[in-house]
Amino acid sequence: MRARLRLRSQALVGSRARDATQAVRAMAGLQGQDLEGAKWSIGLRVPKSTVADVERAFSEGELVRTWPMRGTLHVVAAEDVRWLLSLTAKGNLQRAAYRRKQLGLDEKTLSKSRKVLARVLRGKHLTREELAAALSRAKLSTEGQRAYHLLWDAAVQGLICTGAPRGKAQTFALLDEWAPKSRALEGDEALAELARRYFTTRGPASLKDFTWWSGLGAREAKRGLEAVKSSLEEDDEGFSSPPGLSAPASPTLLALPGFDELLLGYQDRSASLDPKYAPRICPGGNGVFQPTLVLDGRVVGTWRRATRELELFTSLPRARRRLADEALARYGAFLGKQD
Repeated sequence: MRARLRLRSQALVGSRARDATQAVRAMAGLQGQDLEGAKWSIGLRVPKSTVADVERAFSEGELVRTWPMRGTLHVVAAEDVRWLLSLTAKGNLQRAAYRRKQLGLDEKTLSKSRKVLARVLRGKHLTREELAAALSRAKLSTEGQRAYHLLWDAAVQGLICTGAPRGKAQTFALLDEWAPKSRALEGDEALAELARRYFTTRGPASLKDFTWWSGLGAREAKRGLEAVKSSLEEDDEGFSSPPGLSAPASPTLLALPGFDELLLGYQDRSASLDPKYAPRICPGGNGVFQPTLVLDGRVVGTWRRATRELELFTSLPRARRRLADEALARYGAFLGKQD
């Protein structure tokens, strides 16, 4: 039942979002490592939307990708980016300290890098390769993972964010230029807002789930939940949900992208994914999640975006296979492709 309820809270069923920005804002953020997959995650939550609709929100600066929760790449509404970064930056920077030391990135180097980025990005949107070249010209090594961490540091510090795509290439821009307007939330108000958005769009969820997903310290996460607990419903196992949450009708079958929040939104994914199938979703534990076929909130197989081929964990009755075909056709319609 928990898995089916999450379909509803996550707006994978019964969504009333009018556009991509509203859908993302409601959830605080969606996993964004795979941009094409992230577009589909958003599209699934906006009825009758197309990839062009979602791309327009990115191109117009309504949506940006940056590194707030857990220091991993997320899509967030531009109006939320500053308070999210402010709330999560301290923990993210502390967790990355050892890796920065390994890469020889001391504060002097990071400060110089930020100054270079601020200068070369003024009035411009540049690709990662162009920024790496600019850093190299400033005598800053970008070998190995250094370029990534220099950009990550600048983004976490609130200096840069992803900008308007240049064809298939992702660019970066100065946050103050690309997203000049944003909400101002601090301290307990920010904690409460993040907790409210998390539990209303991912419940039933536990405090452990929220703590892991947000990357906040345990005490901070608990304080955030306590601030909004009176507006939530809690079951006997301590899972919190928005009030009046109801499961969608069965059967409900969806073709989700690999990094969708239905799995990535929780530390404990067993409600939706049988642990024995986890190696097939994230082969070798390499951090790359495969697109999933989900029946009533439970993963029953994987699929390929390019070919839309299925790899089922168990056989499905003919009626369920028809639902799978419809789910894949929905993805085709989102892309503007007809089979």
